Amino acid sequence: MAMDPLDPAAIDSAVAHAYSLHRHNSEGHNANYIPALAGVDPGLFALCAMTPDGHIASIGDVEHEFPIESISKVFTLALVIEQQGHSAVRAKIGANPTGAAFDSVLALELHHDKPTSPLVNAGAIATTSLVQATDSADRWRKVLDIQSAFAGRPLSIGAEINASEQATNAHNKAIAWLMCSAGTIFCDPMEACTVYTQQCSTMLTTADLATMGATLASGGVNPRTGERVIADSNVPYLLAEMVMEGMYTQSGDWAYAAGVPAKSGVAGGVLAVVPGRLAVAAFSPRLNAAGNSVRGWFAVANVVNRLKLGLFGNHYQE
Repeated sequence: MAMDPLDPAAIDSAVAHAYSLHRHNSEGHNANYIPALAGVDPGLFALCAMTPDGHIASIGDVEHEFPIESISKVFTLALVIEQQGHSAVRAKIGANPTGAAFDSVLALELHHDKPTSPLVNAGAIATTSLVQATDSADRWRKVLDIQSAFAGRPLSIGAEINASEQATNAHNKAIAWLMCSAGTIFCDPMEACTVYTQQCSTMLTTADLATMGATLASGGVNPRTGERVIADSNVPYLLAEMVMEGMYTQSGDWAYAAGVPAKSGVAGGVLAVVPGRLAVAAFSPRLNAAGNSVRGWFAVANVVNRLKLGLFGNHYQE
């Protein structure tokens, strides 16, 4: 059923209010285990909302580019579901939260080295391995193409962040080899790990991220380009995965606080999607202990709640 469009003035007001409310929050720290992220200005902060009809409200450092990091997992999953169907992907990757850190080896071993979610590192590497491709370069091209289609413009890899991550991804390589030993990865494990690291290193702005979310909110049609990126029938499966594991070990807390599908990344990005209504994106590098942007968490939740968009009927709170 089609929903009534949101009042643009109300969206603009909610975004400005949330930004003002949380801009001076200095809690948290940059991700320090990736050198290229450790040195990013922790004072950067941007907030952006976009509707399926293309209305955009933005404030702050909206044009500053940052790496997509773990938010990329959603869009590679979209590609694989488009290629192979949601049932095949669910059977191989799963749809349940691990209850552990996003890079947990224990969570993998407890399930006989089979991932249970595509939104933690093990499941995301396995998802990348499922991309139908002729070789590593083709796999990467298809991943970048789907990201660009969601963003509505050509995106590109950040050479510095990719080099930094490729040099420090030994833990992910170990996870890939564990899955290889169990037959739960579907191409050469080092190819999958390399391409997964590349997909996390794509550079984008908060406005790009909002566009990617608005494409999901509109049932797979990009508001900027008018092009269908994925089938409407595949969007619910992506949103379900975001609800289950999108905010790492705080996914339940996020459902309680905001009540909408969301995904975060350790560069400081946060993306929330309200089906049929709105996407809200934020960027701020300071992270909490779970790896979620502190300002991003509070600001995005504030916009969703101020506009009374929580899918579970959340009440507005500051």
